[in-house]
Amino acid sequence: MTVSLPLVVVLGFFAWGAVKFLGVRTWVVVLFTLFGFWLSHTFMAPAIESGTRSGVDIVNGSHD
Repeated sequence: MTVSLPLVVVLGFFAWGAVKFLGVRTWVVVLFTLFGFWLSHTFMAPAIESGTRSGVDIVNGSHD
């Protein structure tokens, strides 16, 4: 059985778990989220996108 979830849903689940079970403050999660949005508008965005796609491909394995 294959389940397809967007990466943002998985990261949101981990953020919720960090707040709920690890005691991470909500403002820290908000700060990291804002940092991600601001970072997406810099010259680093293509490199981050490429690295994320490569990492996901490695985790998923090749489907040739």
